[in-house]
Amino acid sequence: MSDNKRILIVEDDASIAELLKYNLIKNNFNVDYVSHGLDIVENVIQFNSELILLDLMLPEKDGFEICKELSENEYTKDIPIIILSSKSREFDKVLAFELGADDYICKPFSVKEIIARINAVFRRMQKLNSKVSMLESKNFEFGDVKVDLKKREVYKNGVKLEMTFKEFELLAMLIKSDGRVFTREYILDSIWGYNYVGETRTVDVHIRSLRKKIEDDDKNPILIETVRGIGYKFNFK
Repeated sequence: MSDNKRILIVEDDASIAELLKYNLIKNNFNVDYVSHGLDIVENVIQFNSELILLDLMLPEKDGFEICKELSENEYTKDIPIIILSSKSREFDKVLAFELGADDYICKPFSVKEIIARINAVFRRMQKLNSKVSMLESKNFEFGDVKVDLKKREVYKNGVKLEMTFKEFELLAMLIKSDGRVFTREYILDSIWGYNYVGETRTVDVHIRSLRKKIEDDDKNPILIETVRGIGYKFNFK
């Protein structure tokens, strides 16, 4: 599955970084690592990274700042980020997801679990790219919102919206559903690639972020509808 995918580790604990690097190389990944995030965009681009393993507690610049910087940069915003952290509070997890993280793994971790989650991310991206290729000639318009699947761009009133990788995936899934209702659990499994036990709040965080961007009034949404007790659907009215 790895196909020599390129993974950048951002971790200031050398022993953890070496452990990850050894096991990832053993599983046929191409790996590099840095101990800080001061030149993170440059490092990510130089290594041609396809996925980033990011510690939160780093010197000079913490993982939250790095995550935000990567998600907002034109050249790095689509690169998936998996957080590795000893911070296990819900607040930290939610903040990381809001800033563009794709996954969150608490320390101490299992190397096997990390590899499984990395493979899940790459499988999900492969499936998404395949689906987008099939629909690449299609554009979707809903009032003043236009979605271009081929270019992975979303416009509102002619203005291009900034979307994280996860936000676009979620929006694309909803608009291609032909009005189907999705449970939070199904969305987690489809978008994140496996079940987040007890983490369905992740979906709510991303839905809330999407609504703020595409709805005229995110408190009274029209496009992304909440189906009480079940999940969400896209309203094509």
